[in-house]
This record gives sequence, structure tokens and C-alpha cells, in this order.
Amino acid sequence: MEIILHAHHADVTESLRAQAEAAVIRLAKRLHRVAIAIVRFIGDGQTRRVEIVLQRARSRELFVHADAREFAPALSAAVHRLESQVARVRRSRRVPNNGDRTG
Repeated sequence: MEIILHAHHADVTESLRAQAEAAVIRLAKRLHRVAIAIVRFIGDGQTRRVEIVLQRARSRELFVHADAREFAPALSAAVHRLESQVARVRRSRRVPNNGDRTG
């Protein structure tokens, strides 16, 4: 998996970058075939935004974003939202197509 960290009008500390990378790796392990993970730190105006995109092979990409006054809370909120999306994808994969149970 390739991880791209992008800062647009933002000064992002190494510890925050490492935190973002660790969170993306942890969540990508729960999914299969994550090809690219993109984390964008956007600092336009007073609002700080973090966007996370997980691009998966032969599947729809997952996208989340969160806004806050600082990057750390925005990253935390974005990771939390991505955790919810990952859980939903994993749940939908386990449910049988027509709800029939055999046996």
C-alpha cells in the first residue's frame, strides 16, 4: 500500500504525520486490497481540515473529512469516521446476499 501525505497551506508536525500514517495502516489492515491511502491536511483560513481517501482495488473508495480549529482534533474525527465506514464495509461483506441461511 502506498501512503501519500499532502499538506496544503499547512505546517504539519512529524508526530502528526506519523499518527496519521499509523491510523491509515491500522484501518487498511481491516480491509482487503487497499492500493493507495491519501491523507490531506488543508489549512485555509481559521479552519483546519483533514481528508482521508482509501482507494481499493476493484471496489469503491472510502472518503472522509473533518474540520476543526487544529489538525489533531480534525485528524481524530476523520479517523473515527473512517473507522465507521470500514466497519460498515466489513459488515456488508459478511451478510449473505439474500439473507437465506443454509443448514
